[in-house]
Amino acid sequence: MIVFDLRCSGDHVFEAWFGSTAAYEDQRARGLLACPTCGSDEVEKAVMAPRVGAKGNSVAASGKPDIKALLNAIASAQAAALKNSNWVGQNFATEARAIHDGEKPARPIHGQATPAEARALIDDGVPVAPLLVPIVPPESLN
Repeated sequence: MIVFDLRCSGDHVFEAWFGSTAAYEDQRARGLLACPTCGSDEVEKAVMAPRVGAKGNSVAASGKPDIKALLNAIASAQAAALKNSNWVGQNFATEARAIHDGEKPARPIHGQATPAEARALIDDGVPVAPLLVPIVPPESLN
């Protein structure tokens, strides 16, 4: 995984994880990236400071959260939730709306939605949330 700082047209900076630089470029080209603050899909890489590891003999500052441990906990919780969820792929918006409207039985689902589809679901009161750690669609696995 690689972490990039991204900046939207509204000048919001946020962090996103990708499998590779090529994965970032592919998602950007397909319009799958959006600012979590304003929803803008005009997103570019922001200038990043290099990640320099701490000295091996230094003592960690007390009282500060262990970001790596927090991210691992989020990833673990998300993985556990996905095990009990159905992958619906590009049909996520349609399936989520049908479940919300009672046209299909309630069940946990996950899939892909464009930023516009996600905004429309939220605007209509359909309970959705973005995945915090990117997943690879099942059809893309080796």
